[in-house]
Amino acid sequence: MKNQTLRLFFIAISFIIFIGCTPKTDKTLATEEKTDTFVADNYTKKEVDITMRDGVKLHTTIYTPNDKSTTYPILMQRTPYSSAPYGEGKMKTKISPNIHLMREGNIVVYQDVRGRWMSEGVYDNMRAYIPNKKENQSDEVSDTYDTIDWLVKNVENNNGNVGTWGISYPGHYATISAIDAHPALKAASPQACIGDFFFDDFHHNGAFLLSYFRAIPLFGTYKDSPTDSSWYSLPEMKTQDQYQFFLDKGPLKNLNEYFKYDKLDVKTAENEDRIDDFFWKEIIEHPNYDSVWQSKGIIQHMNKVPSSVATMIVGGFFDAEDLYGPLETYKGIEKNGKENYNTLVFGPWDHGKWASSAVRNDVGNYYFGDSISLKFQKEIETKFFNHFLKGKGDKNSGLPEAYVFDSGKKEWKSYDAWPPKNAVKQDWFLSENQELTAAKKSTSAIKFISDLKRPVPYSEDIKTVFTPRKYMTDDQRFAARRPDVLVFETDILTEDFTLAGDILAKLKVATTGTDADWIVKVVDVHPADTAENNDKMQDHLKMSNYHLMVRSEVMRGRFRNSFEHPEPFAPNKKTDVNIKLQDVFHTFKKGHKVQIQVQSTWFPLIDLNPQTYVDNIYKADEKDFKTQTHTVFTDSSIEFSILK
Repeated sequence: MKNQTLRLFFIAISFIIFIGCTPKTDKTLATEEKTDTFVADNYTKKEVDITMRDGVKLHTTIYTPNDKSTTYPILMQRTPYSSAPYGEGKMKTKISPNIHLMREGNIVVYQDVRGRWMSEGVYDNMRAYIPNKKENQSDEVSDTYDTIDWLVKNVENNNGNVGTWGISYPGHYATISAIDAHPALKAASPQACIGDFFFDDFHHNGAFLLSYFRAIPLFGTYKDSPTDSSWYSLPEMKTQDQYQFFLDKGPLKNLNEYFKYDKLDVKTAENEDRIDDFFWKEIIEHPNYDSVWQSKGIIQHMNKVPSSVATMIVGGFFDAEDLYGPLETYKGIEKNGKENYNTLVFGPWDHGKWASSAVRNDVGNYYFGDSISLKFQKEIETKFFNHFLKGKGDKNSGLPEAYVFDSGKKEWKSYDAWPPKNAVKQDWFLSENQELTAAKKSTSAIKFISDLKRPVPYSEDIKTVFTPRKYMTDDQRFAARRPDVLVFETDILTEDFTLAGDILAKLKVATTGTDADWIVKVVDVHPADTAENNDKMQDHLKMSNYHLMVRSEVMRGRFRNSFEHPEPFAPNKKTDVNIKLQDVFHTFKKGHKVQIQVQSTWFPLIDLNPQTYVDNIYKADEKDFKTQTHTVFTDSSIEFSILK
């Protein structure tokens, strides 16, 4: 049990922001003192090992209401992050997606997925779905199916209806549950769900998120037997300055030393180049979007979600970890399942913040308002599960198709489609004199030097992080004032300007090298007289002229034409590079300005591109990294989805 408590706490904080409490009412005030013992007082816990079709046993914890006067639906979460606490008499203090569903009474199930914690089998990070399985062949889809089948047949007082939910990786397993779904599954809510590891979390458009470096062992440390204690350790950086740490380390291959483990359960040949972490090995041996990554993606299988399963996809517009996944999951179901009940909820949240009990809702330094998460839990999430698991279960749920938060006006809106049907595409041009204009002006070349010894930081904070979050709303003045960041800006807006949907940067660029990264940021420049409404803001910042980052994304230039087949740039040749930026719902208010920033380094959020083409950047040498001069041409444009 060594380090178990500390490790589980760390995991919980880093990956799963769990449920909390509602605003205080007379009823909740009366029971507030008993909140920590509510589960123990009202539920019975049972731990079982459920046998899958291939004989592997998955450890499953079942919380059943003590009140047996009625039947209950089953709410299930499958997780790689442990269903602890383990052992008789040890119980979670909070269960269910939120406190309302906990107090109302539901059978709540947590399961360690295959190869993790107390479950048998071998873990495979984002295990590939097998569409046409042979007898006794298993994947996460069949594991979910077999689990649900056992639960509805063996758990007393269940009403035959099952719902699934989860945030982040557990959100991915909620998506999995809906594919080739068991007939008892009536509702699934994938939240911040991973969709594809080449576009979520560890990669963005082919660039490696160096900021996730410390999370690698969590997914790639080998284990071959059930355990209730952590079997992995996180890299020790021994510094609070991650920018300098990674700059000093140099090429990615110099990080290999952190992924050699002393393991008791596997023998590894002792050699200088050995890598024990199977996830890190997978990353460095598959730098392109090849069959390995393609097989692990789940977005392409949304046509396998039957209309019998209602889905509610939840995400945060400022989620640094999983933004691609929930948006593409929703769109994939919409495209393939015309008869499906499928709804989208996106709010002003970072990773999993909608499950928080906090009244105050802010991301980093930016304050969005109060009770936003609490409103979602009570009025949206609870209503969804109750309708499909306890109620009529028809499409008349009373919930909108799309429930989205305008992060500029700071208010909720409901639409019958996402993007809204009245959103139109419009190009805005990166013009001379740092102008962002609705009409294209003359074409000229704007040059800047991309110095790999002084890369553009993604944050001005001196820190080390497990996974980054707050930068998604960080004030971008520090970047705008660098010579290697190009700035294009509108005049002061005379009327509100609302973006609703995705953004496509259509860059026309050149480089003196043979490779380059391209980063585009959409920024809301606040007026000088903006009221100071956030006493939690870092002391050195002010709302006056705040440069709020609304959306940002990187494109590793070698993948501009194909993620599977990279290609170098021809030096000094004008080249098209298109970058899709994920959906936003944001009003640039009258008196504000719309700003676009373009740069080529974003360190150490992403790794450094050598700016010289090599077959595999993970194996590049120091000599491959060279400072280059990049050019952006003023016939480049940004295609906005504008609400009319």
